[in-house]
Amino acid sequence: MSDILISPSILAADFAKLGEEVRAIDVAGADMIHIDVMDGHFVPNLTIGPGVVKALRPHSQKPFDVHLMISPVDAYLEDFANAGADLITAHPEAGPHFHRTVQAIKKLGKKAGAALNPSTPASELDYVLEELDLVLIMSVNPGFGGQSFIENQLRKIEEIRERIEKLGTSTILEVDGGVTPDNCTKVINAGANALVAGSAVFKNGPENYAKSIAALRE
Repeated sequence: MSDILISPSILAADFAKLGEEVRAIDVAGADMIHIDVMDGHFVPNLTIGPGVVKALRPHSQKPFDVHLMISPVDAYLEDFANAGADLITAHPEAGPHFHRTVQAIKKLGKKAGAALNPSTPASELDYVLEELDLVLIMSVNPGFGGQSFIENQLRKIEEIRERIEKLGTSTILEVDGGVTPDNCTKVINAGANALVAGSAVFKNGPENYAKSIAALRE
């Protein structure tokens, strides 16, 4: 994997041929496959369940970076782990005891992530950051693709990066929402080392996936 991890979000892919799309971004140089799971309750949209994740698993050996925007979340962790998720990210607000959620993910043999919505402060990760494999900063309000980057999230990225450095952990700091070749440099300079990109990768068609991924990484 490169220093900057690119995790294309299949939320922006052609849902009529998801398997083909996953294979295409794998070949194009994706480091991870980002899978957005929405329940129409925690966020105002519905996407996919563990059955689709399981169906996609044979199409790539790259890590499945599964972001659960569902509440309550704990009851579904095992289903997504069994479906083939490698890294499971949940929101602190999606259950009564987030530390227990993290422990449950680890017990399933998976890497654990925490997602922070734009209005969720970095302090939500107090007393749990050292146990996380990934922190996902949402730079748009979750629910829909194609939104514009919220600039004030750069301060949060900087704050989380500082905390990770103080802990001395290898926690991945990922950013999702409105990331494009035009703004990814400042996102990386703020401290991110993983970028989720939907429209920025998929909008120009499969023949340009490699070029789009390279543009983000460079």
